[in-house]
Amino acid sequence: MHGSSGLRGALRRFILVGTAVLALGVGGAPAVAQDEAGFQAYINGPLRAEALRAGVSARTLDAVLPGLTFNPRVVELDRDQPGGGSTGPIPAFAPYKARHVDAARINRGRETYRRLRAKLERVERETGVPESIMVAIFGHETNYGSYTGNFDLPRSLATLAYEGRRRTLFAGEFIATMKMIDRGVPRDSLKGSWAGAFGYPQFLPSVYLRLGRDGDGDGVANIWSNEADTLASIANYFVEAGWRPGQPWGVAVTVPAGLNRAALANRTVPTRCKRVFERHSQWRSMAEWRALGIVPQSGNWPADHIQATLLEPDGPGKTAYLLTGNYRVILDYNCSNFYALSVGLLADEVEH
Repeated sequence: MHGSSGLRGALRRFILVGTAVLALGVGGAPAVAQDEAGFQAYINGPLRAEALRAGVSARTLDAVLPGLTFNPRVVELDRDQPGGGSTGPIPAFAPYKARHVDAARINRGRETYRRLRAKLERVERETGVPESIMVAIFGHETNYGSYTGNFDLPRSLATLAYEGRRRTLFAGEFIATMKMIDRGVPRDSLKGSWAGAFGYPQFLPSVYLRLGRDGDGDGVANIWSNEADTLASIANYFVEAGWRPGQPWGVAVTVPAGLNRAALANRTVPTRCKRVFERHSQWRSMAEWRALGIVPQSGNWPADHIQATLLEPDGPGKTAYLLTGNYRVILDYNCSNFYALSVGLLADEVEH
């Protein structure tokens, strides 16, 4: 999310980043050794106390904490992430689309769509979230379950909490992971990305606790190996994020050369994901967009009353998109225009 819904200041510590250079701390002790000692003090002191206050059982903590060690690789990966305020030119969408909505992913998506059709139909009937959108999220997050990550979640999340840049976030996710174990989630299933997203839909642990759903009636929301539970959980995420049944996510359009883009520029200041939302135009109804000379590239024009914003990801003269409120729901899963566009386009292809 998803990671769901999103993951983005630096508290520096000595870390061994490779084997070529050994950074020495006070008294000549290797920095990694110092970090290990500090890590153990943190997880067995403040983090354990916080988890107990949050309702995690001592039994679970006693079983998990002794086996955890500091993971410098996770800290390195975290520090390599671009900042939320990054500037510079935005790359073209077309190369990203070619990699993420390619023939292999489309074909595998169609096969998955056919194979799971009975489950998909039931979930769509219950939630209003289209079958193809569920499949597209499944495909984008883990290539239909083929790769879900191999980092140990408790170790990664405890390390990131100790590192401290986003301690509140990662300590909370570590505690959510402990609550999952309390609820019976197998310890060996808790593997995922370095930042804590796991399972077929790549939920953070807190998202799993809130939105994970049992899709096959066995009483377990198993998103790490059960496709029915995965689809139900993805759909539940979209319902909670405000998906409107019966509306498309958007439509590919051709924009006339003479369109007055300055008059349509978004004048509101985004409160989150600034670089994502500042590229969107003002909202207009589909009827208003049609009156401005915009035409769909294929398929049916959405209903006149539906509101949409205009996005030209590759600039004027290239394929543009009119995006509805449901597109914003996809952005809630991963706040990236390229990601959300690719999910929508893959969903369209999967249905064919």
